[in-house]
Amino acid sequence: MRATTIHAPRDIRVSDVDDPTITAPTDAVIKVTAGCICGSDLWPYRGENNIDAGSTIGHECVGVVEEVGSEVTSFRPGDFVIVPFDHCDNTCAHCRAGVQSACTNLGFTASGQAEYALVTQAEGSLVKTDGMPDASLIPSLLTLSDVMATGWHAAVTAGVRAGGTAVVVGDGAVGLCGVLAAHVMGAEKVVALSRHEPRQEIARHFGATHIVPERDDAATEALMEITEGVGADAVLECVGTDQAMKTAFAVARPGATVGFVGVPHGVELPIRRMFQRNVGLAGGMAPVRRYLPELLKLVQEGTIDPGLVFDLTLPLDQVADGYRAMDERRAIKVLIQP
Repeated sequence: MRATTIHAPRDIRVSDVDDPTITAPTDAVIKVTAGCICGSDLWPYRGENNIDAGSTIGHECVGVVEEVGSEVTSFRPGDFVIVPFDHCDNTCAHCRAGVQSACTNLGFTASGQAEYALVTQAEGSLVKTDGMPDASLIPSLLTLSDVMATGWHAAVTAGVRAGGTAVVVGDGAVGLCGVLAAHVMGAEKVVALSRHEPRQEIARHFGATHIVPERDDAATEALMEITEGVGADAVLECVGTDQAMKTAFAVARPGATVGFVGVPHGVELPIRRMFQRNVGLAGGMAPVRRYLPELLKLVQEGTIDPGLVFDLTLPLDQVADGYRAMDERRAIKVLIQP
């Protein structure tokens, strides 16, 4: 099959690799209808993460079941499915506690930007739609494999509540989905930190009541003014850098929680401030399967349209252009069509 591969920093190619095959009874092979580039894919692309030269890359996709293992009984070839980026059996003790991202049989999608992908725990992971969805729904369904579920996880773990104030640090696709989540959960004030007009526009469409373009101390000052000196009831940290985490804790009111979903790189927690102000930290890798049924219903009902985060669609052959566009912030999120 053709698949996106990474060979060195900023060296993305489309290569011929072996098709995924059923090697365990819990496996399923998915023919990818749509995949996409994630902000976290930019870490290895920029050389911030180790690279296994020639390996496939891409962990978000939706598609049609091609083949299933003998223990996969709820799905059959032809079913259209959403593939959580983190696979789970959905039956272990951690899954039953709602932490499917720590499943004892955890697996990950490894070729979402390709013609086919392997799901290692298909029975517990996949969620199917009622027939083949309309093409207009594909982008929003695709966000449910990661970014919308991850933004939702940030809001849940931060404790967003109806009538409260939520601050979202980060204006990438996850941050924008966090804005949407906070709005749907009923936050009265939703503040998005963003310096980019196209992203600000989507944030407003998703329910942001305030936009703060400043950074660091200036951002903290602006946010404290918006909250009348109190601080935010909930803070969603959707970047993963030390700067973003510092801002998150600077604007959190005493007793609040920072829900963090940005993959941490060089972050040092302000433990003394957390202690003195009773500010908590929760979050981490999103248990996508936990949220999928609810989010799928919201998409199908038309309550949310998270697919708006895709502002560039490219064929698989042009995937390297998509990486460049996101790296240079010319695109928020790129949808890839095999």
